[in-house]
Amino acid sequence: MNNYYFTEEHNLFRESLRTFLHKEVMPNIDQWEEDQRIPRDVWKKMGDMGFLGLSYPSQYGGMELDFFYDVIFTEETSKMFSGGFTITQLVVQYMSSTYILKYGSEKLKAKYLPGIISGELISAVGISEPGAGSDVANIQTKAIREGEHYVVNGSKTFITNGVYGDFIVTVVKTDPSKGPAGVSLLVIDRNAEGVSATKLKKLGWHSSDTAELAFDNVKVPVENLVGEEGQGFYYLMGGLQLERLVGGVSAYSGCEAIMGYTLQYMSERSAFGRPINRFQVLRHRMAQLASEIEACKQFVLYCARLHNDGKYAVKECSMAKLLATELSDKTAYQCLQNFGGYGFMEEYKVARMFRDSRVGTIGGGTSEIMREIIAKMIIDDVSYEAASQPSSNGAVANGKSENGLSLDQILNGIQSKAADAKPLGKTLKFDFGNEQLFIDGTGEKNAVSKDNKEADCSVDVSFEDFVALTKGKLNPMNAVMSGKIKIKGDMGVAMKLQSLFG
Repeated sequence: MNNYYFTEEHNLFRESLRTFLHKEVMPNIDQWEEDQRIPRDVWKKMGDMGFLGLSYPSQYGGMELDFFYDVIFTEETSKMFSGGFTITQLVVQYMSSTYILKYGSEKLKAKYLPGIISGELISAVGISEPGAGSDVANIQTKAIREGEHYVVNGSKTFITNGVYGDFIVTVVKTDPSKGPAGVSLLVIDRNAEGVSATKLKKLGWHSSDTAELAFDNVKVPVENLVGEEGQGFYYLMGGLQLERLVGGVSAYSGCEAIMGYTLQYMSERSAFGRPINRFQVLRHRMAQLASEIEACKQFVLYCARLHNDGKYAVKECSMAKLLATELSDKTAYQCLQNFGGYGFMEEYKVARMFRDSRVGTIGGGTSEIMREIIAKMIIDDVSYEAASQPSSNGAVANGKSENGLSLDQILNGIQSKAADAKPLGKTLKFDFGNEQLFIDGTGEKNAVSKDNKEADCSVDVSFEDFVALTKGKLNPMNAVMSGKIKIKGDMGVAMKLQSLFG
């Protein structure tokens, strides 16, 4: 079935990569796990062989290949029986530098991407914080602009590559008063003055480093801003889909590796006078796992195809991450059982895989978060769309939506709906560019007009998306997350949009 996704060229690449990994990586994994560190020269060797930057532009040294080469890269590195080895480059290639590739200035791309592709630079992404976890909208790390620099203060935790990485694509608050609309991305060099890292002790992934980072009055050049100020939250919402998809690929590949390892052991281990692969209970356990792994794999590959075709598949990628990582945890647990007491010994790879698989259901969005995203889509009819940059004026031709409606035509309906809703307590303005809609919620009822006045909260939105809000076709919070609307001023007012149009 894999031939549906992989060509002869893909397969040749797989063989080349597999040969390299079994020569340069597999014999050293146990030592790297013991040392809790991977020598950087292995990444340089991978870069020299052309295994990094597979889909990156050629002008920076990349190969400009389709996404299924990245799938192969993820699959094969995930079969080295070391989650620490795997995650190091997955973070570099698909979870951090991609923001520079997609949104960074030409100067940032030229500075960092060639080293990422050559294997000379290691990157990290700094999202999670000790207090906020991965609740991006409520992060506390601040970057306040002073002239041509931002001054960064705060901390991050659970940061892969945070100790021996070269730079961190860091989520910061450039305007703490704006909530999600005040979040930005900054590239912070790891050796910059004021940056410190503490290596964390982990249950698994021993060969990778995971750090708690502290930023103490770190001066970061303004040119290190990724994309636009205030757009970081929306950039992340799009980037997380790739992260979760890659996590799904890595999970089913780890399942395949531990299955093969376990089946080999079962053919060699005897009990009660016969190989244990002759006991029906064990045979059926493995048959069930093999079936689930294959089904999960084919679904994740379908999701990879959607991504390769440019689809923004939030539901599918969330499902892929949920199913594959939960299955990885289950597979490691059940395979270890087949080893009996030996499965509890560190000299057997199944013990390491058991430890390493556990974090899959946590990192990149927990299984609980994945289920809630899926529930919103299948129960609440929420739809997620790729982050987009609203036009400068937010208006459509002749002040009408695509279906021909004008503001005047829907004004009565809006006035009625707003009047029935609970008073906002403050003022709110929708800015379509050529026209505005003002809601005064300071009285007993919300009053609506077309006045263009200062408001406690201003929402920049295209008229087409505003019409979708009023008709319940666009969820207000989803619109914020996807970048369809930009909020200025009092976020508390914006949080009440659901009461107006929910």
